[in-house]
This record gives sequence, structure tokens and C-alpha cells, in this order.
Amino acid sequence: MRQFGLLGKKLGHSFSKKYFTEKFNKLNLSDCKYELYELERVQEFTTLVKENNFSGLNVTIPYKEHILPYLDKFDPVVEQIGACNTIAFQNDKLIGYNTDVIGFEKSLIPYLAPIHSSALILGNGGASKAVQYVLKKRSIPFFIASRTPQDQAEVSYSELDSKTLARFKLIINTTPLGMHPNTKEMPKVDCSLLTEDHLVYDLIYQPAETLFLSEAKKRGATILNGLSMLRLQAEASWKIWNE
Repeated sequence: MRQFGLLGKKLGHSFSKKYFTEKFNKLNLSDCKYELYELERVQEFTTLVKENNFSGLNVTIPYKEHILPYLDKFDPVVEQIGACNTIAFQNDKLIGYNTDVIGFEKSLIPYLAPIHSSALILGNGGASKAVQYVLKKRSIPFFIASRTPQDQAEVSYSELDSKTLARFKLIINTTPLGMHPNTKEMPKVDCSLLTEDHLVYDLIYQPAETLFLSEAKKRGATILNGLSMLRLQAEASWKIWNE
């Protein structure tokens, strides 16, 4: 039996098990299974690996960065951005990859227009690092909004005034604000300042339309959730596990 799964803290919102189980059934892969593994602390990962014979794991909030010390090696993307969402178990070695980068880029490209020449990223966690990597690759300058700005490339939410939001026509939420079950939450962005020129991408996929996306849509903005990114990164993970 080939054993796969998702590692995180709260996984009740996850579509991953359903997605991969349906994939295995479609491909008649009766020797594959995919489970959810909720860990209260990342330190529990060592015991989890000892007790299971994994072929591959996905990693989600809040462990994409904290998992790195437990891996034997990383691919260059993980090394550069410092976040891992896919682990391959090869020859008794744990190898870290980041397929969020692949999923985000492929899902974003069809919606990009010349007006989206600069971006505002909400949040500075592991998912944010994947987004930053893609924007740098595509030469799209960006600023990061966070509760605790770290340097000149970051701003606080209180600084997101009309001038700032007029400047950044591409806005990407990488925070969990608005994720099920906390669907009444949203990033501290004044959505009345958004326009039909804005592309608002929320990496959350449950619910399909977060409060943030709903408010942006009311102002005519183009909205995009994280479901397409999820599917694309999952397929990229599957490819890695089968190489």
C-alpha cells in the first residue's frame, strides 16, 4: 500500500483527501490511500514518520516553514523561499519541494493583464513566500502588507489607503482570514477603494467565495479563489511522488 497524506494543524476544511481519493479511484489505484494528519506541534512529525510508511506528504498551515529542519534535502525552490508543501520519501530520504509555486503561477497567468503591473500581497507566511517567488520570476514588483512589517518592502494594514490601493491593481490574500469556519473574517482592506481594474486573488478555497472576495466583487473587481491553485499543486505533487 502506497501511503500519502496532508500534514497540518486544523484540516477540517481540506479538500485534499477527497481530491486524491477520487483520483486513485479514477485511475484504479487500489494500492494508494490518502489521509489527513493533524499535528498539534510540528515536533510530532518525527513520530508520525516512524509509525507510517509514507510515499509522499503534502504540508499546509502552519507547518510549511517549520517542517524544513526535519527534511534531509530540498529542491532549489524550497531553499530559496524557505517553505515546503510537498515531501517525497525516496531511498530513506525526506526531500522537500514547493508545488504551491507551480499551482499559483499557472492559475494566475490566464487572468493577468498589462494593468496588473504591480502587486500587493496580504500576509508574509509560507504561502506568501511562494507568491513572492512567482512575482519575482515574472518581474512584477510587489509590497507586502502584514500586522508587523519587517522592512521597507512591507507595510502595515493601516497604510492601505486610497493611494496605495490605486497603485496596486493585483491583490493577493495569502492569510487564512476568512477560511472556514471563520467565514466572517477578512483582511483589513477597505474594499470600497477597489475598482473594476483590480484583480483580487484569495488563496483560500473553502468557502469558494470568501467575505473578502464577495466585497471585492461588489466593486466590480475580478476575483479568483484558490481552488484552481489547489488542483494544480496537487497534480504537481503527484508527479513528484511518481518520478
